[in-house]
Amino acid sequence: WLLGGPLPPHGWIRDVVSRGKVVQGGYRNMFHDPIALSAARTMLRSVVAALKQHAGIWMWNLGNEPDLFAWPNDYKAGREWIRNMVGLIHGLDRVHPVTCGLHGDSLARDNGLRIDQVCAETDVAVMHSYPMYSSWARQPLDPDFVPFTCALTAALCGKPVLMEEFGGCTAQPGEASHIMEWKAYGTQRKQFMASEEDLAEFLRLTIPKLQDSGATGAMVWCFADYIPELWGLPPCDNAPHERFFGLVRPDGSLKPHAKVIQEFAATNPQAKPIPDHARLTVDPDEFYKDPGKLIPRLYAEYLKGVEK
Repeated sequence: WLLGGPLPPHGWIRDVVSRGKVVQGGYRNMFHDPIALSAARTMLRSVVAALKQHAGIWMWNLGNEPDLFAWPNDYKAGREWIRNMVGLIHGLDRVHPVTCGLHGDSLARDNGLRIDQVCAETDVAVMHSYPMYSSWARQPLDPDFVPFTCALTAALCGKPVLMEEFGGCTAQPGEASHIMEWKAYGTQRKQFMASEEDLAEFLRLTIPKLQDSGATGAMVWCFADYIPELWGLPPCDNAPHERFFGLVRPDGSLKPHAKVIQEFAATNPQAKPIPDHARLTVDPDEFYKDPGKLIPRLYAEYLKGVEK
């Protein structure tokens, strides 16, 4: 139901796979296109009504980093879309909370899904954070980066934050950390691939820092690597790094960072109040005028507090 429509206005297009093949051309903007909006409402009504009493339901999520596919025309339109979708779900299910899976792009710029505006309408504030994708992280596996983005998100929206997604893609067992390069759809691409041991150390350092920053919890992306039988199919064929974000290898064995999580969970950790060093002073309207200028300064201030 997204097939058809113009290219997204932000200048890039995501692959749409239909019937096992990548479909060429544009797709509908789910924030504004009437057909896409109608389909989204139909899907929500159907899914929420069918599953709201299922024991496996914890929370509803309006999308995994939805700005990667299209943008609202502006942040007011983005907030209206969130309000309408949250209201639709609440009309069917008053028990389970609703969130929207924002990621670092909503910190880096105003993409129509500003953190303060989105979280004013959702029940739970979340963030997805990866230092290897950031120009201002100190290194690809910066252990203070994820906690800082959690604190900055909390400062912008006035709510404690669930770190809904973080982690990294790993090199093959025994390989050192390196930069993988490949060509996809005519574009040269590169990706930092952490050694399994380096990613485990990153999590060993990051998770307690997240707890200390006031995060309500954290989830690692993701459960398992893709099995080799899927590597030649879209989207794995043109995004080879996506094959290796798992806690579990294709053969079912645990990677070292899975064991780090097991050991931390065994301590029965509890959420902590946001500490003084993580209580950043940020005016959302001023922040979104030039996030690229303010974030490095705020991060430097945060690090000074961590080091005390």
